[in-house]
Amino acid sequence: MKRREFLRSAGSVAAACLAPRLLAALDATPALQGTLTVDPSTVLATVPLDFIGLSYESAQLANAEFFAAENTALIALFRELGKQGVLRLGGGTSEFTVFTTDEAGGTAPFDAVGPDTSKNIKTDTAITPGSLRNLRAFLDATNWRCLYGLNLGRGTTERAAEEAFHAQKILGPRLIAFQLGNEPDAWRNRYRPATWTYADYWKEWLAARSMVLARVPQAKFAGPDASDKMAYVTGFAEDVKKNAPEVVLLTSHYYAMGPAGAKDVTMERLLRLDPKLERDLKIAMEAARVAGVPYRMCEGNSCWNGGQEGVSDTLASALWVVDMMLNFAALGCAGMNLHGGGNGFYTPIAGSLAKGFVRRPEFFGMELAKEFVGATMVRSTLECGSEMVRAYAGEKDGERLSMVINKTEESATVRMPMRRVKEQWLLSGPAIDAKEGIAITRNHGHKIKDGVLLVRPHSAVLMKG
Repeated sequence: MKRREFLRSAGSVAAACLAPRLLAALDATPALQGTLTVDPSTVLATVPLDFIGLSYESAQLANAEFFAAENTALIALFRELGKQGVLRLGGGTSEFTVFTTDEAGGTAPFDAVGPDTSKNIKTDTAITPGSLRNLRAFLDATNWRCLYGLNLGRGTTERAAEEAFHAQKILGPRLIAFQLGNEPDAWRNRYRPATWTYADYWKEWLAARSMVLARVPQAKFAGPDASDKMAYVTGFAEDVKKNAPEVVLLTSHYYAMGPAGAKDVTMERLLRLDPKLERDLKIAMEAARVAGVPYRMCEGNSCWNGGQEGVSDTLASALWVVDMMLNFAALGCAGMNLHGGGNGFYTPIAGSLAKGFVRRPEFFGMELAKEFVGATMVRSTLECGSEMVRAYAGEKDGERLSMVINKTEESATVRMPMRRVKEQWLLSGPAIDAKEGIAITRNHGHKIKDGVLLVRPHSAVLMKG
């Protein structure tokens, strides 16, 4: 099905499923009222063309048929998310992979590897040149590039260098950089002793980097791929500036909540602003400035440990994605990779080779946010009585873009700086906890009545004009 046909049909389903309480809210006097002010003279950042990204477990490469040119269904979904993008391969299972040139054949393991499977995959899985050749064909078909994680937590530097040699040779221009190890700030008492510190990591990283460069002189690196300890990010930025010019990207992870199953992992918490994100993202961006390289959030999602059922797989997560992605973009982040795979609750694309692939709620949030790819984001201010009503603005291809995200249960009226728009995109669903019926609909030549936009509860509106 063509993309426009899909959006149109999906929108019809969503409209038919609107809950009675939502329809009633549209006729009520909005409790939230505000004015959107846009200052086009204050440029915040330009969103890179490859801002959109997905993150998958390295163990997925053990099934060479997954990331392959023949997997046309998955290729189509990647291309729907972005004409350019970044696939990051890493995660916990990257420390349970072993590169080998032995193409053993036989039944391929792991039809689809879900997130956080390092907790149950405790045996090493094989990655071969055949896996890499298929990965290259997949990347060529999607026009995406790759961040490639090497096993440093449990593997040897010699094996990492051997894998890097083959990956560089096969992936070629589709390879952005290597990442040495996954979440090294969490290795203490796992892969390293209780005395493990950032200084120890830096020594190991330097040794591994030297080994890789000996085999692949043109190798580029990204790191530190830290989970949440910002001291690793700031320390790495300082050290690579002085000692490692081959580092082209500063990376770390971000999860809004976790672990899955904890009492404080709720929909209400996900929808509210995360003060930790506001703090840590600014630290990361300053560290990137110090290092002189861009910063990318290379793995993250709503709730670590695979996501929370009833939260990470609902309309709430789609609205969270839109807000989070544009927040990252406005602060100058080079891109972000939402982690997923298999049938994890938070994965944007769920499914397998055997059963096919489907769009999950977060997919729609990514699809709406991607309209800012290539845009220049400018300062915007919106105050309407709730921090859960958010707004972003930008300019792209001579058009103004304005996004209003209403994560509350109330309708909101927003006085807009534009009266008529060429296109209006609406992300909505039957209810905030809906797992189905979520869609993006588009209207052309829409007029904003009296300069005021009505934003439905639990919805996001993008205007182009």
